[in-house]
Amino acid sequence: MHFEYNVKSGDFSNAGSASSQIKKVLKQLNVDSVTIKRIVVALYEAEVNVVAHSFGGTIFADVTAEEIILVLKDTGPGIPDITKAMQEGFSTASPQVREMGFGAGMGLPNIKKNADKLEIRSEVGVGTEVKIMVKLS
Repeated sequence: MHFEYNVKSGDFSNAGSASSQIKKVLKQLNVDSVTIKRIVVALYEAEVNVVAHSFGGTIFADVTAEEIILVLKDTGPGIPDITKAMQEGFSTASPQVREMGFGAGMGLPNIKKNADKLEIRSEVGVGTEVKIMVKLS
């Protein structure tokens, strides 16, 4: 199964809608609740990152009997130092984003903790691609 979701920059009221929809699909497929929680946490964190840090993007989700592959592609400033961005507490969030309760610098570390495999490619001034893989069986 293949799903695609558009994510708008700054649209915090809809942040998490893709992860909610994926959660429903996984429940219908009888995926165990622990695995669903890992996937939803990783996807939500990635989705919020697109909303908070980019000019918008797209989420692609491919679900097979064995795994789910989530690819988030955005346009935006990119990540200059991925290693630094992976450190807990490191954030480039604006003061406005922080005032809304986001931008604590836990997004990428939480994604990594909940994914079986995480790949991040980013080009400064172009955008970022995050690929999250979680085994379903």
